[in-house]
Amino acid sequence: MKKSLIGLLVLFFFLTTYTPKSNFILDSHFNIQKIKVENNSVIETDEIKKKLNFLYKENLFFLKIKDIEESLKSVTFIESFSIKKIYPNTLKLKIVEKKPIAVLQNKKKKFFISDKGDLIDFINIEIYNDLPIVIGNGEKFYSFYQDLKNIKFPLEMIKSFYFFESGRWDLVLHDDKVIKLPIKNYIFYLKNFILSKDDISFKNYKIFDYRIKDQLILN
Repeated sequence: MKKSLIGLLVLFFFLTTYTPKSNFILDSHFNIQKIKVENNSVIETDEIKKKLNFLYKENLFFLKIKDIEESLKSVTFIESFSIKKIYPNTLKLKIVEKKPIAVLQNKKKKFFISDKGDLIDFINIEIYNDLPIVIGNGEKFYSFYQDLKNIKFPLEMIKSFYFFESGRWDLVLHDDKVIKLPIKNYIFYLKNFILSKDDISFKNYKIFDYRIKDQLILN
């Protein structure tokens, strides 16, 4: 009987002093109070924090990544991000920004085109002031740009790209030379231009017209 009484007292003490783990997790000390943003150079930190205002007072343990993804979706310069929870109350975001390779002029609107073919909302950024301009169909540009890279065309020479509804491209270079390409087999003619561009006999010509098959018309 004495042993039973002692056992009941021990059980009573355990039940009155035990704090469930879930209560520990729900402790307000783990609510987000600070958001740190790093690795961003183009996107303003305040812009990202403003998008994530809803996270303040949220519990770090129950943070939903999908909610952050949805909120940052409208910041088109973000390629990806990673998060780190710093207990008890800080959330750190590491941003990977998209890299523009050209500016698409679509009627009255402008967009950056990224190195993966994504469209990015245009803002005036000094480091991207010298990007080439794309006039016409931005959807066709990325595959064309990849073709240029694959044949090692000197991309730094290009000032603008013009796409025509017929399905062909013109390239305008910084020295004002114009390369008029045909719809088909344009890679062959681009390679031809690479071989001939430094030839002194072509120095004074401004237009290299490859539109007629097996012909180069100079002007």
